[in-house]
Amino acid sequence: MTVDVVLPCLDEEAALPWVLGRMPAGYTPVVVDNGSTDRSASIARSLGARVVSEPRRGFGAACHAGLLAATAEIVCFMDADASLDPRQLPSVVSALEAGRDHLVLGRRVPREGGAWPWHARLGNVALAAILRRRTGFPLRDLGPMRAAPPPALLGLGVTDRRFGYPLETVLRAAAAGWRLSEVEVGYLRREGRSKVTGTVRGTVRAVADMRRVMASL
Repeated sequence: MTVDVVLPCLDEEAALPWVLGRMPAGYTPVVVDNGSTDRSASIARSLGARVVSEPRRGFGAACHAGLLAATAEIVCFMDADASLDPRQLPSVVSALEAGRDHLVLGRRVPREGGAWPWHARLGNVALAAILRRRTGFPLRDLGPMRAAPPPALLGLGVTDRRFGYPLETVLRAAAAGWRLSEVEVGYLRREGRSKVTGTVRGTVRAVADMRRVMASL
C-alpha cells in the first residue's frame, strides 16, 4: 500500500525538519505551501518532500490542493507544526478497512502540558457532541490526523476551503454511508504560534467556519 501525507503549511520552517525527519518509510510527504513568507518551501524540498503551492489562503484550500496532488492508494492529512508525530501515521492507516469507504480520524490525547489550550479543547468537546448526533458514530475529536482513499474523498465533493474543511469531510462521509472510526494519537505542543487554536480569536474563527458548514449540510 502506498501512502501520501498531505501537510498544509504556512510559515512552519522551524517545525518541518522534525516532522519530515520522523516520516515513516513508504510515506511520501506532500507539503502544501499556503503562502509562507519564511523558508518553509525550500526547507521541505531540501528534506525530500514534494512541495505543492496553493496561493489561495485557507486551511481547506491547502488540504484540497494536497488531495488533488496525491497519487498514492491512501492519503493522510496532518498538521505540519510538530503537534503530531508522523510515526503515529501507520496506526491510523492500519485501521482502514480494505475494500470499503472508510475514514479514520486520529483522536488527540495530550502528552504535554499546554498542548491543547482550554478554549480549543472546550470547542472540540462541543463539536464532538454535535458530530456524534449528526453521524451516529461515537466520535470524540474532529481528528487533524486522518486517512482515507483519495478517489473516494474527492467524490464527496467537499466545498469549504477554510477551517470548515475537516468537518465537512466528516459530515459528507457519514451522509454517504462511510464507516468512521478513531485511533488515539498523542498531541504535543506545537512549534511556533498556532494560526487556529493558539488564540481565543483563532478558535472563534474556526468555530464560525464550522457553524457555517453545519448550517449548509
